Order: sequence, then structure tokens, then C-alpha cells
Amino acid sequence: MAHHENARARGAFTDDSEALAAIEAHHGHMLRRGDALAEALLAAVAAGDAGTAYDEKANLIGWCEDELIPHAVAEEGPLYGAARATPEGRLLVEGMLMDHQAIIALVEELRAADGARAAAAGTAIARAFALHLRKENELLFPYIAAAPDLSLAEAVAGLEALVGE
Repeated sequence: MAHHENARARGAFTDDSEALAAIEAHHGHMLRRGDALAEALLAAVAAGDAGTAYDEKANLIGWCEDELIPHAVAEEGPLYGAARATPEGRLLVEGMLMDHQAIIALVEELRAADGARAAAAGTAIARAFALHLRKENELLFPYIAAAPDLSLAEAVAGLEALVGE
């Protein structure tokens, strides 16, 4: 059992269902954190507390730079690459990449915004990310796991940005 746990800690999975569970758990953690940061920014703006809003905006941008964008970049490698090479997966992956571009554009919008516009951008980031994760969890990852020539476990092996620490 200890060997199995060590393999999981390094991002190696015995099968696609184990990999999918780890990805979904990490997605859930990221979603809760992103929502909490966006909500804190919105609450500070709504309260008219410019100092706290400034800090909460910085917290959300920091999370986007340290967690969200690296996660998206990591997905674009082996995880998306194998599915993109299949006729059935190509358009789905193109849609996922469009999501990434839109989310990154929203982060840039947040950087330049203050007050209500910053709160709106923060909320948009959280909502766009939630929708993106839902499409991955319910469409893309089940497709990869079910495709005989693709392996979700192999695609995410060692990618802590996708499965957590």
C-alpha cells in the first residue's frame, strides 16, 4: 500500500479512474479557492472599502498567476495533445483552448480594472473557470478515459499543476 501511495504522490496513477478522481478533487479545490477570492473582492467593493478591495484584487491576481494560468498551460501539453490528435477530440480541445484564451483575457482585464469593474472581472473569471472545469470533467476527461488509444493516467503523470501536490 505504501508503494501505491508514493506513486500517487508523484502523480502516477494505476488507471484512468484514479487519475480522473485526482483531477476532479484538484479542480474542486481550485474552484472553491477561486470563488472565495472573487467573492472577497466583490464584498470589499460592495462595502466601499478601497484598501481591502486593492488587497483582494492582488490576492485574486496572485492566485491566477500562481495556480490558474499554470494549470491551464499544463493542460495544453500532454493532456490536451493526445485528445486533439483524434478526430472526435479535436473540436472539443479547440473549445477548451478558447476557454483558456478567454480566461487569460479576463485576468488581464482584472489587472487594469478598479472598483466595480474589478469585481465584475473577478466574478467573470470564477464563472468562466467553473464552466471550463465542468466541460473538462463531464466531456473531455471521460472521452479520454474511454478512448482505447488514449490514457488519462499517462497524460497527467507527474503534472502536479493538474492533480495537486
